[in-house]
Amino acid sequence: MGVEEKHIPIRLDDDIVDARLAARGMAEELGFSGSNLVLIATAVSEVARNIVEYASQGEVILAPADAHRKGIAVIARDHGPGIVNVARALEPGYSTSRGLGLGLPGARRLMDEFEIVSRVGVGTTVTMRKWLS
Repeated sequence: MGVEEKHIPIRLDDDIVDARLAARGMAEELGFSGSNLVLIATAVSEVARNIVEYASQGEVILAPADAHRKGIAVIARDHGPGIVNVARALEPGYSTSRGLGLGLPGARRLMDEFEIVSRVGVGTTVTMRKWLS
């Protein structure tokens, strides 16, 4: 039996912890080890925290990724207000809250692939992948 896709509802700070632990667990099952487990868990924490902070609710989907090689795929999506200026939101240090502005740029830096689609008034979807070396 293979690794199963997981859907983690995100509404509260505790859900961020659940998503982080689930991502770390799945990554370990898929063969990741050491610092890669921390990188994946941290990236998931960052995108899940953005859901709580800006959209109030959403979900994180974790799945095995098996395109050209084995890895993990993370999809964080919400139906919140959307991001007016995605390019600006991806700049290190930029924040519309009191945060450090590490969320999206940090997650992008920690993962191998990063894509964000956001529409104002509709919501945001972040898709990230980390590949096994």
